[in-house]
Amino acid sequence: MSAFYLTLLAVVLTGWGARDQLALAGMTAAGGRRPAALAIACVLAVATAAAAAFAATLVAPVLPPDARRMLAAIALALSGVELVFLVSARKTPREPTRSLGAFAIVVLAHQLTDAARFLVFAVAVATNAPVPAGIAGAVGGVALLAIAWFEPGVPMHGSRTVFRRIVGVVLLLIASGIALNVLGFL
Repeated sequence: MSAFYLTLLAVVLTGWGARDQLALAGMTAAGGRRPAALAIACVLAVATAAAAAFAATLVAPVLPPDARRMLAAIALALSGVELVFLVSARKTPREPTRSLGAFAIVVLAHQLTDAARFLVFAVAVATNAPVPAGIAGAVGGVALLAIAWFEPGVPMHGSRTVFRRIVGVVLLLIASGIALNVLGFL
């Protein structure tokens, strides 16, 4: 059960102001609340969290505990790098076509490479509990998207950049600590 709560907390912290949440908030702000856009984003959030958890089921059983912890540290570091360096400062996008297909492709691309999915993978590998991690990743992702749909101005607030960078630095420090511990330096 700790994998569930840890993943849920990690996804909510790293997913706040993420590119997929901003894409949905921007589309909602520009074109109004479209239930289909929310449904597409939520289905993709569940699918990408499941994919991250599934990837962990392929890797975790064949690795010894120290290798699992090191792989989790690498995934944490990738999450931290994404949060620190790929902070989106975008304005509300103009959506002239209002295409849900294009929206789905953009959201899928954002979710496949975001910090939250790396953390689902990291926790699933480190704890060898992919099902709770995947469920928590899906729940957290859907909750963040629901916030963006109901209140599009909230995730687009200017303070998100500083918050995301602070969370990213914390993740990089945690990843460094885990890696140093696995290598025997701590």
